[in-house]
Amino acid sequence: MERIQEYAKIEQEPKPTPEGVPPAYWPASGELIVENLSAKYSADGPEILHGLNFHIRSGERVGVVGRTGSGKSSLTLALLRCILTEGNVIYDGIPTNMINLDALRTNITIIPQVPELLSDTLRGNLDPFGQHDDATLNDALRSAGLFSVQSEDDEGRITLETAISSGGGNLSIGQRQILALARAIVRRSKLLILDEGESWMISVTRGFVLTKILYSNFGHRLRDGHGDPELAPYQPGIGCDIIHDRP
Repeated sequence: MERIQEYAKIEQEPKPTPEGVPPAYWPASGELIVENLSAKYSADGPEILHGLNFHIRSGERVGVVGRTGSGKSSLTLALLRCILTEGNVIYDGIPTNMINLDALRTNITIIPQVPELLSDTLRGNLDPFGQHDDATLNDALRSAGLFSVQSEDDEGRITLETAISSGGGNLSIGQRQILALARAIVRRSKLLILDEGESWMISVTRGFVLTKILYSNFGHRLRDGHGDPELAPYQPGIGCDIIHDRP
């Protein structure tokens, strides 16, 4: 009973309010402005991000590069308001602390190193609410590079009707990552975060991704540059670098 009471008293996240509903057009772009952002995991804990400032323009590809423990994942959590933050994060002209959490988080897509899939068909994983037609879903799979790594004659070829086991256990990690990319494309998120994107993205898929979607890439290294990447100055307190690749 004591344990149940302890769980019942866990601090809750803010509930949605009418004032926190963003305009219907938002977000119209992926512009992200971060001003003096600091973050910590608990009210009495140490700061793990200190006074970050950067500006990501719409259409930019950005890499956040640093060693383990440098703050890359913490920055992701701070952008999603999953941890305690101070400072300003402005997403397409609106401070994120003025937006309901459900609206903010449904408009930012994160692809983890090992994506999780539902026990359903591929169609159900890409479009769980049945909002899109087959043409849209197949276009997303093509853009993610699935059709470039399998042919029409492949036995066991993945289609919209392919059954997916719990967690995607009947697919390879590479296939699961491709499907996660396709799911992100279907959602048409203006801001897409790839956790360790460079460590798993196969070269044939990589070309599709870079030409089709905007992404923010959090990783230990940036394997090679595209266009004319600009290395931002090292920012004390985060321990990693931010690399801009302008379109």
